[in-house]
Amino acid sequence: MSPAEHPALAAVAGLLACPECVRSQRSHEDASALVLESRDRALRCRRGHSFDVARQGYVSLLTGASTKMTGDTAVMLDARAAFQSGGHFAPIVDVVARAVTATRRPDGAVLEVGAGTGYYLAGVLDAAPPAVGIALDVAKPAVRRCARAHPRAAAVLADAWRGLPIRDGVLDRVLSVFAPRNPGEVARVLGDDGRFVVATPTERHLGELIEPLDMVRVDPDKDRRLEAALSGHFEAVESALVEYPMKLGRGEVANVVGMGPSAHHAAAADARLANLPDTVEVTASVAVGTYRPVS
Repeated sequence: MSPAEHPALAAVAGLLACPECVRSQRSHEDASALVLESRDRALRCRRGHSFDVARQGYVSLLTGASTKMTGDTAVMLDARAAFQSGGHFAPIVDVVARAVTATRRPDGAVLEVGAGTGYYLAGVLDAAPPAVGIALDVAKPAVRRCARAHPRAAAVLADAWRGLPIRDGVLDRVLSVFAPRNPGEVARVLGDDGRFVVATPTERHLGELIEPLDMVRVDPDKDRRLEAALSGHFEAVESALVEYPMKLGRGEVANVVGMGPSAHHAAAADARLANLPDTVEVTASVAVGTYRPVS
């Protein structure tokens, strides 16, 4: 395997920190950068630790004991990809991409934590040539998808709560869309002028479906908990609300149920879906915040 076969991995390898070095040195500061070797299908560090590139194109940097985090299932990701392909969240992608690309270096690197299908990172990279991206997720079905989401996006299997396998201060932007966050780690990997872009649903998001389908509600205290989690690591720079109506058919509604936390009791929603009209108007409502690290 030559770097030309995996140009995105080759481009970002030097930003990645060897997780075995981190584990033994107990510090990212002393961790070796990784290099995509041309003689075999692997990333290696200067201390000789090696990480195979899967045939689907992603690399696993999960080491040590098995992670307790499971991430999304293949079925959930299929539903999400189907819904995203309909363009229903395209306005959210546009606002996220503008936030990520504002005042950024044209050649900077962007990480999406909890990348899922890679949909949002791909939108950012489309808006920001020649930036490179890292799609990080803890679920194998997710990174398999992310490996083919965009030609400039590399896919990495890792658990963000164990620590991001990224060297200190090497990233320009970090993105989190509807995903858990590790603020201390995000702050560590961002450069001096870095930005953290976070997109979260408001209480109105998909509100018309919550009662009829008994879907999981957005925590009304979500904004306060987000600010509390980021406090001490980040300060707000700007924010935007993306809110608009979507006309969804019954199949699209089924994908909405199946792609998120409500998927875990989707069987109970199937009977309720039959009682919905053929087309339902549903609100998309998402807050997009931009934050900078506190010095």
